[in-house]
Amino acid sequence: MKSSWQVPLLLGVNGGFVDTAGFLALQGLFTAHVTGNFVTLGAAVVFGTSGTVAKLLALPTFCAVILLARLASHGLVVRGLAVLRTLLSLQVALLAVAAVLAIRYGPFPDGDTGRALATGLILVSAMAIQNAAHRIHLGSAPPSTIMTGTTTQMMIDVADLLRHPEADKRDAARVRLMRMTASVIAFALGCAGAALVFAKAGVYCFLVPPILVFGALLMRLAGFEPR
Repeated sequence: MKSSWQVPLLLGVNGGFVDTAGFLALQGLFTAHVTGNFVTLGAAVVFGTSGTVAKLLALPTFCAVILLARLASHGLVVRGLAVLRTLLSLQVALLAVAAVLAIRYGPFPDGDTGRALATGLILVSAMAIQNAAHRIHLGSAPPSTIMTGTTTQMMIDVADLLRHPEADKRDAARVRLMRMTASVIAFALGCAGAALVFAKAGVYCFLVPPILVFGALLMRLAGFEPR
């Protein structure tokens, strides 16, 4: 199969897009960086804003979906089915359902209504699947959602390059730095794209994520693999 960086980078764009769109449309809900909801939950309690229920449910929902995705992966392997393709297909379906709900019932001035909760937690579930799929099947590529660890490693590699280490270590650090920089840029482009599309089209921005993941699925079907 051909070697490529396109699948994880496209998922990185999607990670930034969905996290930003969810934050803007669902009263500060992080759909991919779910631990960030602890911070926004505290802010919601202090300032009396809505969305506390969604923020409370985001992490357990995220954990439960990853657990189910992992268990389902084992079952798919036993049946000889393509695990990553199946997970990406399920993610496309969940993102499409969330888009329909957002367009039909959004915008959501109250993040604790049933419709807002359903939309938000479906998005959380979709991003949980992306995180699980990436960790299990695209582990050689930098993460496609949370960028804190990636940025930390980038700065460590920059420091090592400045010290002029041995040639083999320098080359490895340079390659890793290039790949991680591309991952951060992809995520940042997703964030910026979501903000721009939301500003212009509101909840219709949620039409973009299923298209992005469907593109990643097509690349996978075409035989692309991360290096």
